[in-house]
Amino acid sequence: MIIVNPDKAKAIWKNKWREARKPILASLDIEFMKAVETGNSEKQAEIASKKQALRDVTLTEIVGNTPEEIKAVWPSVLN
Repeated sequence: MIIVNPDKAKAIWKNKWREARKPILASLDIEFMKAVETGNSEKQAEIASKKQALRDVTLTEIVGNTPEEIKAVWPSVLN
């Protein structure tokens, strides 16, 4: 019988979120630098807000303790 440790499962799932956000952050870094080069402060603020939301993704609470309940939580900012 396999027993799942919910806390470890949640930590593993949040690591998957971290991996999923890496390419999104990299893309936003490029966009941010382009906005800096053109002096577009509105775009810089917009991108900075998106990047902060991605950094905060691991603060998302995972309710549930079964593997199915844990995997059902996927923050929309990662889509």
